[in-house]
Amino acid sequence: MNAKPTPPDHPRRRRRFFAGFRNNFLTGLVVVAPIALTIWLIWTFIGWIDGWVLPFVPKSYHPDMLIQRYLGDKEWFIAVFGENVTVNIRGLGVVIFLLFTIFVGWIAKGILGRQFIAWGENLVDRMPIVRSLYNGIKQIAETVFAQTDTKFDKACLVEYPRKGLWAIAFISTNAKGEIAKRIPVDEEIISVFLPTTPNPTSGFLLFVPRHSVIELDMTVEDAAKLVISAGLVYPNKKDTVENKGGTPLPKPAE
Repeated sequence: MNAKPTPPDHPRRRRRFFAGFRNNFLTGLVVVAPIALTIWLIWTFIGWIDGWVLPFVPKSYHPDMLIQRYLGDKEWFIAVFGENVTVNIRGLGVVIFLLFTIFVGWIAKGILGRQFIAWGENLVDRMPIVRSLYNGIKQIAETVFAQTDTKFDKACLVEYPRKGLWAIAFISTNAKGEIAKRIPVDEEIISVFLPTTPNPTSGFLLFVPRHSVIELDMTVEDAAKLVISAGLVYPNKKDTVENKGGTPLPKPAE
């Protein structure tokens, strides 16, 4: 009997080609997407600041007006660019905002600046709604931008929302005043901030005893990455192979 002819392997080669094409596309997407998204966010943020700052700059000092003023009557300039020139320098508002903020900070450090700020805050304290809004924003700004030790400097684990379930939190400060006195525990009380996933700017303020807090060796930045990624981005890859005691962790079933 004659042997049956083997079928051509064109479909298999085609599947391999499309599989390789798909894998290359996904690999390239992993590389390109973070870069493109970062550039787009920075570009959008700069444009937002420009749109907010430039309306406060007199029109006669805009780049197109300055160019028109000093070069508009030159023959070579008219021959190349024409009579009407429109220039949009992205980031100009950011530069103006930075210079203005630095100038205000320099003034605020002086005696006259501190007196003027104190006078303004006394005036704001007499306005009921404006007072609450200003004080809240000021406290947030001082917490985020002030160069002091009042910040999250340690990541930890706390049992939340019940026993047996652990969540990442950030140690804030030791509880003080009435809160430390009223909590019926004969040990130090710590205030911790427990962020939500994937938005770590919202969360819960918890007051827990010292023994209920497990401090972590990872940095606050690494813990924040773990929270934002919902556990997908682990900060220390070595810990996924060995735990703290050195015992190898069980490998997942294939």
